[in-house]
Amino acid sequence: MPKNFLTRVNSPALTMHHKIAFAGVATLGAAALAFSVVPADARTTTSEAVSQQQVAYSAEKPKDVKAGITGQLADEAAKVNSIEAQKKAQEKAAAEAAAKKKAAAEAAAKKQAAAKAAAAKKKAAAEAAKKKAEAARKAKEAASRSAQRAAVKQVAAKSYSNNLDGWIRESLDVMKKHGIPGSYDGIKRNILRESSGNPKAINNWDINAINGVPSKGLLQVIPPTFTAYHVAGTSWNIYDPVANITAACNYAADRYGSMDNVNSAY
Repeated sequence: MPKNFLTRVNSPALTMHHKIAFAGVATLGAAALAFSVVPADARTTTSEAVSQQQVAYSAEKPKDVKAGITGQLADEAAKVNSIEAQKKAQEKAAAEAAAKKKAAAEAAAKKQAAAKAAAAKKKAAAEAAKKKAEAARKAKEAASRSAQRAAVKQVAAKSYSNNLDGWIRESLDVMKKHGIPGSYDGIKRNILRESSGNPKAINNWDINAINGVPSKGLLQVIPPTFTAYHVAGTSWNIYDPVANITAACNYAADRYGSMDNVNSAY
C-alpha cells in the first residue's frame, strides 16, 4: 500500500450537483439498509408505513389546492352575487321607471279627461246661454209684435168725423206715415178755394175739361195726376175725400215742395 494512504489530500470543492448526487446515494443506502434489517414478515408493515408516510406527505399538497379552489369559488360566487345584485338593481330601476311612466300617463289621462269635461261643461253652458238668448230674443220679438199689433189696433180704432175737418186730419195721418209734407191750414185753404169743401165737385169748363180730363174732388185733381200720385192705403176712387186730398198733397210736394206753397190753380 502506499505510505500516505490516510493522508488528507486537498480536493476541489463539491458543486451543488455533486451534493445532490451524494444525498441521493445516501438516501438509497439508508433505504437498502432498512429493508435488510426488517424481517420478512414485517415487509408489509414497512410498506404500509412508507405508504402512510407518502400519503401523509402528499396530504399537505391538496390542502393548499383546496384552499385555492375554495378561494376561487368564493370569488366566483362574489362575482355572481354582484351580477345578480346589479341585475336586480336594474330590474328595480326599470320597474320604478315603468311605474313612474304609468303614473304620468294616468295623470295625463286624468288631466285630459278633466279638460274634456270642462270643455263639455263650457259648451253646454254656451248652448244654454244661446238658447236662453234665443228665447229672450223670441220673447222680445213677440212682445214687439204684440206692441205693433196693439199700435195698429189703436190706429185702426182711431176714428175721424165724416166732414171736412175729419177728412183733412185722416189725410194728414196718412201723409205723415209716408213722409209727405203739408199742414192742416194749407190743405184747408186750398180745398176751400178749389171746391168749397164739396168732395163731389167737378170742373166741366176749364182747359182740362176741354181736353176731356176734368178736375174732380176736394182739391180738383185730374184723373192722370190722381193715378200717378195715388198713396197706398187710400181708396182708388178719385172722389174719396181722403184719397183725393192725399194724392193732391203728394203731387204738390213733388211740384212745389208742399201744399202750403200753393196759393192758386196748380
